Amino acid sequence: MPARSTSSARCRRTLTPGSGSARRWRASAAALAGAIETNMRRVIRGKEQAIRLAVITLFGSGHILLEDVPGTGKTLFAKALARSVHGELRRVQGTPDLLPADLTGVAVLDPREGAWRFREGPLFANVVLVDEINRATPRTQSALLEAMEERQITADGSTRALPDPFMVIGTQNPHEHHGTFPLVEAQRDRFTMVLNLGLPSRESERAILRGEAGADALAHIAPVADVAAVREAVRAVRAIHVADPVADYVLDIVAATRHHDEIELGASPRASVGLQRSAQAQAMIEGRTYVLPDDVKAVAVPALAHRITTVGGFDLARSRHLIDTILRRVSVPRG
Repeated sequence: MPARSTSSARCRRTLTPGSGSARRWRASAAALAGAIETNMRRVIRGKEQAIRLAVITLFGSGHILLEDVPGTGKTLFAKALARSVHGELRRVQGTPDLLPADLTGVAVLDPREGAWRFREGPLFANVVLVDEINRATPRTQSALLEAMEERQITADGSTRALPDPFMVIGTQNPHEHHGTFPLVEAQRDRFTMVLNLGLPSRESERAILRGEAGADALAHIAPVADVAAVREAVRAVRAIHVADPVADYVLDIVAATRHHDEIELGASPRASVGLQRSAQAQAMIEGRTYVLPDDVKAVAVPALAHRITTVGGFDLARSRHLIDTILRRVSVPRG
């Protein structure tokens, strides 16, 4: 079991860059990341890169959009992540009749006390799985904007904080368009990364048939940490050093998306923050106290491709190619 927090207040005081406590917590967070990845690989076979990026997003305090055809394990992926950190998971099925209040919650009358009580919706969980998010109407999708950005919801005139940590995992089938409402730019920009699981290899599918992976394996995995440990890992990520040349490298990549002939809408400042934070998490998982340009390159495509709009309309495959091209063109800092 990874080391856990004994006092959040004490850790906030001592987690300063370069301090002994900071180094210890970074080492602990790196060990926690490895334990979560190992746990998830028992359920999701052959998807090491997607699992690594999911843990990076979790530690970077972000959100994930899983794009893939049905039956590739998107729901299992979310459940394995939530169970690994002993977090509460709530699932919402995206449908055209889903209302914003179905996510945020509503006030109901308590007949015994004669008073209105707020009944929390499924957003009040550590991991919220919104299955087929593009089947929900834009009005309902917009209910996620405040939650994903500010970790709070506003309902019945009151603002309520969401649990910490809080992560939204949305899923959608990119090949099905009937009865769907494509995510608008503002909604896509709230997702830190877009991941594809893809079909399993023959060996991985054989493990599913034998009950050694998939839903059967999910029933037998146990948490490797708790949400308090995740909170400390998030704090440790923020303490990872980003040198000025590396920060400039992040800005150069994002700026290149805003001045590209084939890109109509470039990445936002929120994308810059998400890219740097993901690179910090990548560095911490690799056991370093500082970010390298290679950390930025490792997460740039899944962190930026969905945030740009190409000329002629949004095309994720084309966007990934353009980000990859930009990475080859932007000068990498040396020394």
